[in-house]
Amino acid sequence: MSQPLPASADLPSVQHLVSPEEWQLRVDLAACYRLVAQYGWSDLVFTHISARLPGPEHHFLINPYGLMFDEITASSLVKVDMQCNKLMDSPFPVNPAGFVIHSAVHEAREDVQCVLHTHTRAGVAVSAQKNGVLPISQQSTFVLASLAYHDYEGVAFRPDEKPRLQADLGAANFLMLRNHGLLTCGPTIADAFLAMYTFEAACKIQIDAQAGGELTEVDPRIVQGVAEAMKVQTGGLGGQFVWPALLRRLDRTDPGYRR
Repeated sequence: MSQPLPASADLPSVQHLVSPEEWQLRVDLAACYRLVAQYGWSDLVFTHISARLPGPEHHFLINPYGLMFDEITASSLVKVDMQCNKLMDSPFPVNPAGFVIHSAVHEAREDVQCVLHTHTRAGVAVSAQKNGVLPISQQSTFVLASLAYHDYEGVAFRPDEKPRLQADLGAANFLMLRNHGLLTCGPTIADAFLAMYTFEAACKIQIDAQAGGELTEVDPRIVQGVAEAMKVQTGGLGGQFVWPALLRRLDRTDPGYRR
């Protein structure tokens, strides 16, 4: 019988083993996992958030498979290469399906540092709808400005799906995985998180609105100008505008992610 996985709190810190840049990335990624848990977007242990490390090697950090998101710490994150080989000792496995999806995005998009994937009830519900995201809310306009779709091919553990996923994503920052869930990517962890917050809100609003009367759609011209509107809303900082406040709240309620 295999041994049970250790608790993340029992792991020694790896801060002294990595560069300051990697440690900061680990802290931010662990924070992102804790925030996803707080917002109710996790699916037990079955979704993933990954962050690419600086450098040309395409190494990235991903969650230790088997830990709940509110258990993840900076030191428990697993560092892997593009072949899913661990680059530091870790008692934890990596989920093959998570590796296929996330490595596909990191491989194709040099502009992306972070990939965030969820299986929320609202996200999966909208992903199952023929018309996908509808232009019926302010939140949906931000999503529709950079949205792509990828058809469901079963649990994503086959490497041959990667080129099709990459082609469908293209240059978009929001990807609806049909019958599966939501994916966002961004140049920072903060950007990917803010994108998912918006994506999830758009899906929740849509499901709620469809339970009522006839829907009113947003003028398509508004969607075309939404990139400039987002810059104004965040002072040109994108996700970095809200990230410090999110970390302050996390430090008040759940500071263990920094270990």
